[in-house]
Amino acid sequence: MHIVFAASECAPWAKTGGLADVVSALPRTLAKFGHKLSVFIPYYRQVAKAVPNAPIVLESVTIPFPSYNRFVRILDGGIAQGVQTYFVDCPELFDRESFYATPSGDYPDNAERFGLFSRAVIEASKVIGIPDVFHVHDWHAAMVAVLLRSTYYFDPVLRHVPAVLTIHNAGYQGWFPPRTMETLLLPWDMFTFDKLEHYDTVDFLKGGIVYSDAITTVSRKYAEEIQTAEFGNGLERVLRQRSGDLFGILNGVDYDEWNPATDSNIAAHYSADNLAGKKECRRDLLHAFGLEGISDHTAVIGVVSRFATQKGFDFIVEIMDKLVEEDMVLVILGSGEEYYERLLLEMATRYPAKVRVQAKFDNVMAHKIEAGADIFLMPSRYEPGGLNQIYSLKYGTVPVVRATGGLADTIDEQPNGGGNGFKFWGYSSSALMDALRRALGAFQNKSEWTAMMKRGMSQDFSWNAPAKEYERIYERVIQNRS
Repeated sequence: MHIVFAASECAPWAKTGGLADVVSALPRTLAKFGHKLSVFIPYYRQVAKAVPNAPIVLESVTIPFPSYNRFVRILDGGIAQGVQTYFVDCPELFDRESFYATPSGDYPDNAERFGLFSRAVIEASKVIGIPDVFHVHDWHAAMVAVLLRSTYYFDPVLRHVPAVLTIHNAGYQGWFPPRTMETLLLPWDMFTFDKLEHYDTVDFLKGGIVYSDAITTVSRKYAEEIQTAEFGNGLERVLRQRSGDLFGILNGVDYDEWNPATDSNIAAHYSADNLAGKKECRRDLLHAFGLEGISDHTAVIGVVSRFATQKGFDFIVEIMDKLVEEDMVLVILGSGEEYYERLLLEMATRYPAKVRVQAKFDNVMAHKIEAGADIFLMPSRYEPGGLNQIYSLKYGTVPVVRATGGLADTIDEQPNGGGNGFKFWGYSSSALMDALRRALGAFQNKSEWTAMMKRGMSQDFSWNAPAKEYERIYERVIQNRS
């Protein structure tokens, strides 16, 4: 099969979260299975700095708008591990400081930016090579599916090409004013509640859900959750209507990057067979956060996260006064909402012997926390897939999570001290505190704790099994369109 991925991010060139990791790792695994893989992403300023002189594949692709045309170049990002990357170059839309927004809010022309990107992917594919299936990701590329079934409906080379949409987070949908229909030259009869219209906006993600041949999301639990009012963000009705074509596939992780036996970012290597190196990693982590003289009996709790209510930081703030009374130290790495950043730094000042915060994104430090912490904390309000809890399992760092989305699918707490971690249900700070106390209690029983660490380290969350599931979905939608 020839599979074309279209997404707004792909590691290592453009990354703000897990989407970029998926769009990087899943095609590499599919390529190992013998498929032909192409990935399209925008040629952002950050990408241009990393690949400044990318060769030109197509000099000029015309993208029409109501009273003008834009002209896009398709650049060659090279082939790595069997995956061909292409960049969509439109400087007036993508040569900007950030991918999606300024500190004061989203770019006002995001509909035009990602509408153009979606159309450029289709137009470029007509010249470079028609795929057997388009795999599009989140609202930024969902318009590929909409265009295929509308503007390009009568195109003989595209009519039978299916589209698969992956929803990484239903909270971000791409809502734009009604005039967007005219901007993107879409027929007004698609601006209805059963198609693109959503509370008097053009909803890119909803359009993708309606017009894709199959919809996937990043865990089995999240596929169930987004069909409910609590997690569907207004799309639960249309998702229930498409439930027969909706599949939850847990994200894999890249063990080439996240493996304590080979990780170049950590102080010492270790494995489930020889855990000695983890003690050295713990010492290195404590030193990096300026914590000295911490007893081996004191649990090190680590957090690597975006600072946001979605990630459960309201809980962390609420329980802090109680948590610091326990035999533990807390190290936090991340950035995000200024409100939480300020609160967390204030608490680190108030409890310097117990709490340390680094308010920034630092990939090396993220690896050090995964390797050096004893407990990894993820109390998310919702977490479609989650990767950090899976990294933690591999590093023998026992997760404490809220039972939602991919966290519920990957973490198993057993009442007899079995399982691979701890989780809490409901949404309250007291439930989180109870789960942490269970974990801190188990930490004092070294044989029980070591057994739990080894259970997590032995689990396989590589991309092989998820890629096989995607392969089956591609085959199904291709057959349905043939």
